[in-house]
Amino acid sequence: MSIRTLSSRIVYENPWLTLREDEIELADGTRGIYSVIDKPDFALVIPFENDGFHLVEEYRYPLGERRWCFPQGAFPQGVTGTPEELAAAELGEETGFTAGRFERLGYLNGAHGITGQSYHVFLATDLTPGRPEREVTEQDMRQEWFPRGEVERMLRDGVITDDSSLAAYLLYTMRT
Repeated sequence: MSIRTLSSRIVYENPWLTLREDEIELADGTRGIYSVIDKPDFALVIPFENDGFHLVEEYRYPLGERRWCFPQGAFPQGVTGTPEELAAAELGEETGFTAGRFERLGYLNGAHGITGQSYHVFLATDLTPGRPEREVTEQDMRQEWFPRGEVERMLRDGVITDDSSLAAYLLYTMRT
């Protein structure tokens, strides 16, 4: 099915996202609106060490709860670089680790019904510890290592509910 955009207007904008509303026309001539959230792509890093993984936990405001996930994030507004540079920056910022090796595992779309935002998934190995340089909004973040079996239990039991982390872990399991 093809959809033609007739007009587009920004409904809301801040430094992290833009919400736009597009007037559209379907192939049969039916008209409607489509709301789209524009956000920059991000990187998700799977820090692997000693048959386990380093996860980060932070308060997620929309959920009203703390959640575990793999380190992930986008460049700040006005900053650019390669996906691997972004992965290295996020790993260092959130965990303090530097990786001796990054392996690209894939590129995935997030909530593709409402956004074009996608993400690059990397496996980080040969980790060297350091001091995290977290953003102000990440000040309550903590990092902890979990054995692989525990991470799988957390995924199964709904302790880790982040869809990006689950999809990234699937990519990880497909490579081994």
